[in-house]
Amino acid sequence: MSTDLTLSFTVDQSPEEAFAAITDVRAWWSGTIEGPTDRLGAEFSYSVPDIHRSTFRITELEPARRVSWLVLDAWLSFTEDPEEWAGTTVTFDLSEVQGRTLVRFTHVGLSPEQECYEVCHTAWGQYVLGSLRSLIESGAGRPNSFEGQAELEAALAGTVPLPR
Repeated sequence: MSTDLTLSFTVDQSPEEAFAAITDVRAWWSGTIEGPTDRLGAEFSYSVPDIHRSTFRITELEPARRVSWLVLDAWLSFTEDPEEWAGTTVTFDLSEVQGRTLVRFTHVGLSPEQECYEVCHTAWGQYVLGSLRSLIESGAGRPNSFEGQAELEAALAGTVPLPR
């Protein structure tokens, strides 16, 4: 049984619509994102000053089925090992289930034994279950609903709820 961080939800929109939303990273994830997020082999960076920096390579891009990003390098300000994400992989798997689209997010290599797991679970929950889902369902994400030092401190304290 995998212990990788995994989140999932279903939507009425098609896998093609979900795929388009996932690859439009700036529409659902906050921070500064530089580089293309919708081309196989492309690299993009994500950063929130004084909190988080990562560089990703898009390793899988199967329309309406799968998106994978390899974390090439990472820096987290709030962990003893700031490179905890380096070498992990972020995946989005799409499938049709009873006329709906199942979106399954997995951060492969990020497990409960790691220091950032709880904070990252909370943050990914806000972005994936909240902002990305909203983007798929309504065409408008909420990328800035969770960002900055105050939200990080709340997540570290365990006081930020996951979206419903």
